[in-house]
Amino acid sequence: MKIYLASGNQHKLVELRTALEQANLSCSVHSANEIGGMPEVDETGATFEANALLKAEALRDQGPPDAFYLADDSGIEIDHLDGRPGVRSARYAGEDCDDEANNDKVLREMAEAPDEDRGCRFRCALSLVGEGLEESFSGACEGTLLHQRRGIGGFGYDPLFQPDESPRTFAEISAEEKAEISHRARALALLMDFLRAKLG
Repeated sequence: MKIYLASGNQHKLVELRTALEQANLSCSVHSANEIGGMPEVDETGATFEANALLKAEALRDQGPPDAFYLADDSGIEIDHLDGRPGVRSARYAGEDCDDEANNDKVLREMAEAPDEDRGCRFRCALSLVGEGLEESFSGACEGTLLHQRRGIGGFGYDPLFQPDESPRTFAEISAEEKAEISHRARALALLMDFLRAKLG
């Protein structure tokens, strides 16, 4: 089974290959660069699953018809903000914003929210498409949005997110611990279960 990853992120490519190796699955994982690179995709979906599917299908349009294509979309949902930033997580402070601007905007909007009203979660959706196949796998990690940044690791909203399973933020925990409890790890585990069943 040949899978092309609909992303230009090398870290995600290594992560997927590692997950497949650990699951003893005979799948080969390939970069989008091998088939012309990841095309520009207008992420107009209302859900993470919809946007992941848009990206997977966009790459499938330029790849071999007998292969499979995997894409992901993820972000943070804050209860006090009615689920925002959600699918707009990467562009919450504007189209050309960076992580710092996004974090600053969330902190401003959450400035008056008390500790008991700061529940949130990271959510990740993986979509796998191929001939006669369209499946999505979703994982979530529940936690609390802090009043200020903590830690220098990770990316995105990691310095503001403390998972329920740890006293440390996603920007403070080790990569190994994050790989066990993160939203992406949970979505990947569901994907591995599906591939294991499909490949026998």
